Amino acid sequence: MPKKFIKRYMPDHEAIRNNKQLNKVFGTLLHDPNLLHLNRRSVSMAFFVGLFMAFVPLPTQMVMAAAIAIIIRCNLPISVGLVWITNPVTMPPIFYFAYKVGTWVLSTPERKFTFDLSWEWLGTELAAIWEPFLLGCAISGLIFGTLGYATIRLLWRLHIISAFKERKRKRNLKS
Repeated sequence: MPKKFIKRYMPDHEAIRNNKQLNKVFGTLLHDPNLLHLNRRSVSMAFFVGLFMAFVPLPTQMVMAAAIAIIIRCNLPISVGLVWITNPVTMPPIFYFAYKVGTWVLSTPERKFTFDLSWEWLGTELAAIWEPFLLGCAISGLIFGTLGYATIRLLWRLHIISAFKERKRKRNLKS
């Protein structure tokens, strides 16, 4: 079962509660047991937060995902881990897709540009494409976050139904 596999790698709640550095930053907010629980609500909300924040084009995605996870009391490690869907390898195609979504929604022509990670590029090229880019990021984040949320809820429910049927089948075999 994936829950048992994930639980093996989850940090110990006592270790987090007693970590001095984390307590300096977050105080008693990290003492909430829901931040590490693996239940349907906590994991599905973590998928929404993580996938939504993966589409936020800021270098502070992980910090923002952690803050939102703490505020809405969902699984913290899953929220932060899912942000890494947009890593240096996947970021260009994902953000280009978001830009294409934004141009489609705004009905604006697609602007041809080449990507160059420099302050000059940010000042000239990004200034020209920011509206469709940010709109596309927001729409894509909401859609993929919602899809992740719904998928986890559905898969969790199907797993529980399957476990009940298996338990019933075993009980009937003993009789």
